[in-house]
Amino acid sequence: MKTYFLRRILEAIPVFFAIATLAFFMVRFVPGGPFDKERTLPPETKEALNAYYGLDKPLVVQYGEFLRNLFRGDLGPSFKYGGWSVNEILAEKASVSLELGLGALAVSVFFGTAIGFAAAARRGKTFGGTLDILSSLGVCMPAFVVGPLLLLLFALKLGAVNAMGWNGLFSSDAILPVATLSLFYTAWIARLARSGALEESRKNYVRTAAAKGSPPHKIWLVHILPNAIQPTVSYLGPAAAGLLSGSFVVETIFQIPGLGKFFISSALDNDYTMLVGCVMLYAAFIIVFNLLSDLALALINPKIAKAMREDEK
Repeated sequence: MKTYFLRRILEAIPVFFAIATLAFFMVRFVPGGPFDKERTLPPETKEALNAYYGLDKPLVVQYGEFLRNLFRGDLGPSFKYGGWSVNEILAEKASVSLELGLGALAVSVFFGTAIGFAAAARRGKTFGGTLDILSSLGVCMPAFVVGPLLLLLFALKLGAVNAMGWNGLFSSDAILPVATLSLFYTAWIARLARSGALEESRKNYVRTAAAKGSPPHKIWLVHILPNAIQPTVSYLGPAAAGLLSGSFVVETIFQIPGLGKFFISSALDNDYTMLVGCVMLYAAFIIVFNLLSDLALALINPKIAKAMREDEK
């Protein structure tokens, strides 16, 4: 298993640098430059700015400098936010987006798994059917619809929470953003958990445990859960990626001072360094979450890591 994960980590390194390279060249092929949307600048001023930031050099030379700075952990200055480096902005704002995403992921996994198993255990009954309907409805509700509805009801009508702001994951300000961001993934995980639980509940080892007199709660928690949870664990990597990217919309709706605002503004303003830095940061998050998902899956079922290792041979 150690060999398998070491190989996965080594495979992730060139993937990360490939994403960084694609991001570097793609932003420079977009029409316009980082100083074109400012008020009309004299030609000599624009040339001086390009020379100061190294944009007057050949693209290959710029790429070489980008790689050299990247190995030193320096992402360069932001063209849009003067006096700020990309490292400083990411260090200050990324923690908020990550906190929001991790909170939504935890809520999605906990409630999605619980709802899915409850729906499977009560299949054919009113309670189970209701949970199935709610999970199907949750999959169809995008964040840009759910967010304003929750704001209207709980913030404006009832006054139970603040309409905007962020004072940390464990404050009341986080309730609506986390609920908005996690709803879709909670519903999807519930469907995965239900399908996995129903499939496992029909297998012979479950019937054997029931025949031996094991109580229902023990059968579901001890026998069914470890195997039925595997599809959910496999989904955690893509879910984490979706939660991190989906946080842009939620941050905009609830005015959360996260990275979403800077990512969108950097794309609109052709802020090369900021946009590439955001892409690399999110790529790193996604790669890490996928590795953690594979690790958790292999710990639950070591046969999976063994099978993957044999396939690679």
